[in-house]
Order: sequence, then structure tokens, then C-alpha cells
Amino acid sequence: MPGKNVPPPLLYADTERSADALYFGRVNVPDAFIAFGRRGRKYAVVSALEFGRVRKMSDFDVVLPLEPYLKRAKELWPQRKPGAAEVIHLLAKEYHQSRFTVPEDFPAAVYEKLFELGLDLTVADGALFPGRETKTPAEAAAIREGNRCSALGFAAAERILRASRIGGRNLVSRGRVLTSEILKFAIEVACLEAGAVSANTIVAGGDQACDPHERGSGPLRPHELVIVDIFPRVGASGYHGDMTRTFLRGRASDAQRAIVDAVRAAQLAALKAIRAGANGRDVHGKVVDVFTARGHVTKHTPRGSVGFFHGTGHGLGLAVHEPPRMNGTVDHILRKNSVVTVEPGLYYPGVGGCRIEDVVQVTAAAPRMLSRYHYNWEFR
Repeated sequence: MPGKNVPPPLLYADTERSADALYFGRVNVPDAFIAFGRRGRKYAVVSALEFGRVRKMSDFDVVLPLEPYLKRAKELWPQRKPGAAEVIHLLAKEYHQSRFTVPEDFPAAVYEKLFELGLDLTVADGALFPGRETKTPAEAAAIREGNRCSALGFAAAERILRASRIGGRNLVSRGRVLTSEILKFAIEVACLEAGAVSANTIVAGGDQACDPHERGSGPLRPHELVIVDIFPRVGASGYHGDMTRTFLRGRASDAQRAIVDAVRAAQLAALKAIRAGANGRDVHGKVVDVFTARGHVTKHTPRGSVGFFHGTGHGLGLAVHEPPRMNGTVDHILRKNSVVTVEPGLYYPGVGGCRIEDVVQVTAAAPRMLSRYHYNWEFR
């Protein structure tokens, strides 16, 4: 909840797309609903469809039915179709609350109507709930569970890659050409069976992997690096895992071995630098130092970038990307119990791409690992 003199939070969102809404009420609501704070208490306004479940299962102190407010709004404004803005206006009057803080992604149409109705709204400067940056033991356990699901996805992918045979320029699995789509399907099934949804899974081989957010498509080739990035959302908690490994079926070249070895060394250097009070920019600098010392150059050209051209890590929780950040552009002091990914990478078309990603919780000393999967990558 906000500090002194900061207006209380106001949300109009569903929990599928708003991590703030899920964090605030700790209950899944698939349709946009109104939630707000007042004098240290949490309020939600939901339809009859959700009313009983939200009262039983949420962290809201007060759960109000939506329908009476819609009826009152229709009586007050007979010429307009009442919606969220009109209901929020009535709630503000009823609870003598004229000011709220809204998140940066608050719906613009609702904001505009509330402004016309005279409500004083402040857009949060940064996170609406700064407390999301640090994780409780229960939250860390939920993230660990997400990474357990990720590891099951890697195991499924590895089994298929190891069992595949090399047939000319293709990998062949069970009599058909092995593709990114086949591997993604196996990964996503493994995560589903474990209770998590792995959406937008990345399985990108060869030069496709040199674009870090390319999901990958088509045949997977022998002797090419394949980046596999799995970031499932656990159904029971809403928390994510986020891990990446790089695999190769066949025989690696010296250049491929060099970038894989460098990425793992850079990750270990970053892990050594992570502790409460460290600056994320400095952690990122340790990764750059390893790559520079090994001669791995980063270049930005009109045709794209090569080398290491993304951040070292980001916060993880109810969203895949959240504060803090560890990169070369912002200063972000790491707080005890925050959770971050550690994911250096190198990308050189013609050689391939490599990224290795794990998740840790920041402590006063060495970070606590919240992910586990081996680093063997070459399957001959």
C-alpha cells in the first residue's frame, strides 16, 4: 500500500494481463474489475459471476457487488451507458475518497472519463506497488516451482534432441524432420502436465537464435546451436519461471565452443557480483568485462547488432519482466530478497547464438539459486 501522503491505489484490470491486480488481491479474475485501497484496506467491486469466489479466496478486505452501482449510475446518467468510470465515481463519493494513484497502464478511456467527473488521479512514477520488487519466502518458492516446470521442459527437449539422428542437413526424429515447432510442443506439454503454461516458448536454431526474442520456426539443423528459453506461468500461483539453455546436436566448432564457454564464464562472474546493495549496472559490467577479455566484440550496424547487446538480467515474479534491471543504461541498487534472472548471451550470425539463464534471489552474501538444470549442451 502507498506511503504517507501518496493517494491510495486504484486499478481497473483483469489479472491475466495485470500483475498488479493479481498482486493486490491474490485471486484470479479474468475480466476487468475495480479494485482500490482506502485507509489500509483493500476493496474490490466484482460482478455476480465472481462475487462469491472473490469473497472466499481473495486478500480483499471488502468485496462489493457491481450490479447495484451500475443501477445507480444508470439512474444518475440516463443518457449514457454506465461503466467503470461512473461506478468509480460513485465509490469515490460514497467512501469520501477524491484522490487515487493509478498505474501507468491504466485504461486511457476510463482515465479521461474520471477526469471529466472531477476525480483527482495521479499516475504512479514507476511501480504502483514497489513491494513487488522483493519476494517473501512463499513467493520465492512459487518462482522456484516455475523453474521446476522450466526444467521439465528442458528435459523433454533434451530427450528428443539426443534421440534424433543426423540425416544430411536435417535432424530426424521418429521418421520426420525435427523442427522448432515439434520441440516447443513437447516443452509446452511437459509444462502443462506440471501445472504451468509455457506461452511464447523460444526454440531458435542457427542464425534465428541471433535475434534474442525470435521464437524459432522450421527445421533444426545438426551442428547448430539451439537456444531454448522457457518462461512458464504456474497456474496455482501466477508466478513465473524463466530459464534458458543452449543445445547442439552433432559436433560443435571451435567458434561455437568459444562463445558457449564465454557465456557460462560471464554468467558465473555476474553471479559472483550479485548481492544486496550491488548496482545492477556494475553486475552487467562484469559480464561485459568477460566478453571483452575473450575478444567477443559487440557491434551495432544498420543490419542489426552482434555480440552482447541486451541486459544481463531482470526481475521475475508475477510478470516475466519486472524491476529490478541489470543492464548498462540504468543504475538499480539490488535489494535483499529481490529475484533476478542472470542471462548473458552472445550472438554472431554464421556461428550462432548462445544464452544461458538462471534465476536467483538476492541475499547479503552469495545469491540463492531458484533454478536448476545442468549445463551440458553438446549431444553427439
